[in-house]
Amino acid sequence: MVDVKRDFASLLDDLFAAADERNTAPPITGVDYLSVVDELHSGRIRVSPEPALASYREAAAMLEEELAGLFALEDAAAEALPPTDPPAIATELGLERLGPAELAQVRRQFALKNHPDLVAPHLRENALQRMQVANMLIDEAERKAGRGRA
Repeated sequence: MVDVKRDFASLLDDLFAAADERNTAPPITGVDYLSVVDELHSGRIRVSPEPALASYREAAAMLEEELAGLFALEDAAAEALPPTDPPAIATELGLERLGPAELAQVRRQFALKNHPDLVAPHLRENALQRMQVANMLIDEAERKAGRGRA
């Protein structure tokens, strides 16, 4: 059964004793932990939080710069959203010069570029609006051409 009340020093003593019994070299610790603990408790060594705080401040500044860059990219992408107004989409589709046979192909090509499932998440709302307007315009063009969509 393991004694859970043992301290680190007694654990090290047991490891050294076990190494002596097996005639093997004692574990290499590199540092006499007990003397370090004694020094820390003596008050001669003072641990200052300033180096850690400086590291955290530096990391926070780097993170802030990175986030600012990401938000700038997002803002730039938001500014460059394709238009959702019907006249602009009608011009993009080229409906004024299309015949009835070409309308289905134009619908598929527009969907390949603008379908909400095929664009980045932050562009989906815009893509959904564009698809709705484009479908409405193509349906209207089909009706005018005398060919209703099923």
